[in-house]
Amino acid sequence: MKYVFLITLMFFVVVQVNGQEKGWVKLGEKTVAFKTETDKVSLIGNDNTVDKIKLKCIQGTLELNKVTIVMKGGEKKSYDAKALGVMTKGMSSLAYAVPDKDGKISYIELNYDTKGKVALTKMAKVEIWGKQEK
Repeated sequence: MKYVFLITLMFFVVVQVNGQEKGWVKLGEKTVAFKTETDKVSLIGNDNTVDKIKLKCIQGTLELNKVTIVMKGGEKKSYDAKALGVMTKGMSSLAYAVPDKDGKISYIELNYDTKGKVALTKMAKVEIWGKQEK
């Protein structure tokens, strides 16, 4: 009986999480270091033609300063993300518009500052999600 309850509970949790991200597909993930820096995030898969991207913190704490979307054709668009403030586990950023909606994203640059101490907190992990408007 206990196992039936646990399986049912896990099913509803998975359905709820997928429902929250409706229309969004995961494009990439980055574990960030305990310092201020800019990281280049390569995207996974071939589904890189999206209209919007957003970032979701899944572990740790970080302060996002700037997000730059670089297209395969070389076009770039930078967004000042300082207004977002500090992101902690479970928080998502605003949706950022992709500069060329018909083109593919080459990579994304994240400029950030992690919060916490090496010995006391986990490294921050960020997921990148994309959405195609219809």
